[in-house]
Amino acid sequence: MKALVWHGKEDIRCDTVSDPEIEDARDAIIKVTSCAICGSDLHLFHNFIPAMEPGDVMGHEMMGEVVEVGSGINGALKKGDRIVVPFTILCGECDQCKRGNFSVCERSNRNKDMADKVFGHATAGLFGYTHLTGGYPGGQAEYLRVPFADKTHIKVPDSLTDEQALFLGDIFPTGWQAAVNCDIQPTDTVAIWGCGPVGQMAIRSAVLLGAKQVLAIDCIPERLSMAEAGGAITINFQTESVVERLNDLTAGKGPEKCIDAVGLESHVSMGQPDTLLDRAKQMVMLESDRPHVLREMIYVCQPGGIISIAGVYGGLVDKIPMGPAMNKSLTFRMGQTHVNRWTDDLVRRIEEGQIDPSFVITHTAKLEDGPDMYKVFRNKQDGCVKVVLKT
Repeated sequence: MKALVWHGKEDIRCDTVSDPEIEDARDAIIKVTSCAICGSDLHLFHNFIPAMEPGDVMGHEMMGEVVEVGSGINGALKKGDRIVVPFTILCGECDQCKRGNFSVCERSNRNKDMADKVFGHATAGLFGYTHLTGGYPGGQAEYLRVPFADKTHIKVPDSLTDEQALFLGDIFPTGWQAAVNCDIQPTDTVAIWGCGPVGQMAIRSAVLLGAKQVLAIDCIPERLSMAEAGGAITINFQTESVVERLNDLTAGKGPEKCIDAVGLESHVSMGQPDTLLDRAKQMVMLESDRPHVLREMIYVCQPGGIISIAGVYGGLVDKIPMGPAMNKSLTFRMGQTHVNRWTDDLVRRIEEGQIDPSFVITHTAKLEDGPDMYKVFRNKQDGCVKVVLKT
């Protein structure tokens, strides 16, 4: 089959690889119909996340048709079912899964010993996302093996198109969880750093959850325009002072809730030299992540507020102002998304017309064009916000 394969830093190729096979009774094989390139894939593209190996198949946003099921599926899936595959692999039986904490499933990370050493305790297995999370082949491919498939799936209603359903596996619930973690009240201002796909979903989620005003921070015109269309007041950090604008829009109090939809590769703000220093530290391996957004959120967040982190961080950050965070009584909530916790509610909202997640798609291409589309997405060329690949 064809698949997008990691060969090293900024080297993604469309290769021919072996077709997946059933390896366990709870496996299923799907024929992928649609997949997408995620912002967190760029962290792998740039080799900022450890434990990638040449030959790893990329991708964790995918959906398709079931073509084979293992003997232990017990009717949960059958051939011909149309499903979205969550990026988090869940067993459905461990203590964490029973609590709905699916992204920290205790059984699905097949490289648990390695992850225990790095994280203290292993997280769940993730598709297409380094050997620290199990080394599972991803879904930017013609076919995909789904472990624990009786639980690791979302059945797609006939009423939804691929484009409406695809993002139920990652960016829609990720943006939604980021907003839910803020415990949004009707009097709240919610500020969101990053207007990429996750940020766009967080904007619309905050609006749906009843925020008084939503402020969106980015510098890409197409992203800012899309954020404005979703109900946000926009701030261009290259032409405006983020701190001054946030103070102006909140009567000097700062936003009650702040969402980081950027993660480890934040860019330089006007007059903010810390990201330049972070880049230098990255180059000499003194730091793995660029946390400018985290620092800025801690500084501007209203005392007693909540900081919600949806952007991916991979390792070590430097110069985090813990003193201000502690003295301002800030609450931090973060983590990979517990995708299936939100499925029923989000499917209902799509079916009722409250939101159509396909709004974020700007580019559709063939799987074999994937290597070029990684560069288009990374460089924000041609107004690119979200890429969907068809097999």
